[in-house]
Amino acid sequence: MRIVIQRVTQAQVTIDGEVHGKIGSGMMILVGVREGDTLDDMRWLAQKTVNLRIFDDEQGVMNRSIIDVGGEVLAVSQFTLNASTKKGNRPSYIHAAGHDLAVPLYEAYCDELAQLLGKPTQRGVFGAEMQVSLVNDGPVTIIIDSRLKE
Repeated sequence: MRIVIQRVTQAQVTIDGEVHGKIGSGMMILVGVREGDTLDDMRWLAQKTVNLRIFDDEQGVMNRSIIDVGGEVLAVSQFTLNASTKKGNRPSYIHAAGHDLAVPLYEAYCDELAQLLGKPTQRGVFGAEMQVSLVNDGPVTIIIDSRLKE
């Protein structure tokens, strides 16, 4: 699994002109699931996400986690994170997981975050045409890939 975390002051996802998920200060997370990803990958990423120290302490040093600051999370599925651009100019998505794997892992990741944070995880709708808006704070953007954990 591959995620892109953005520290935000606000974020929302809109589907068919209606706001589906919205947060204030916290993390906007794009989630990409690849063929071969497992529940272990999901659990590792969820733990890494909630413990990642990307929020400022009193001295302005990124030393606090989302748990420490009580932030919110908006997680949106994004198969394009698995794009291969090695050949030609049109990205290939052959490594992106199909619905049978991707939907359960995305939903499990969102549920795991909610459990670890003790509050709901706002989310998009898997496979829907979505518009995502956010105000990146910092800007801070972190990419984490479960296949690079070792």
